[in-house]
Amino acid sequence: MEILYLMIICSVSLAIIFLIIFIISAKNGQFEDDESPAVRILLEEKNNEIEEKTEVKK
Repeated sequence: MEILYLMIICSVSLAIIFLIIFIISAKNGQFEDDESPAVRILLEEKNNEIEEKTEVKK
């Protein structure tokens, strides 16, 4: 029964630590990147295609 209390205390402590780290990183702007690099690549390809089409027309 004592190990159960120890496990509960450890898991709650770990959850609180992760919550604190998450809150600190959210306040520092870690999650404010709306366009991730994967999406940026797709947008750059579309922009390049549009530019190529306009250059061909000129």
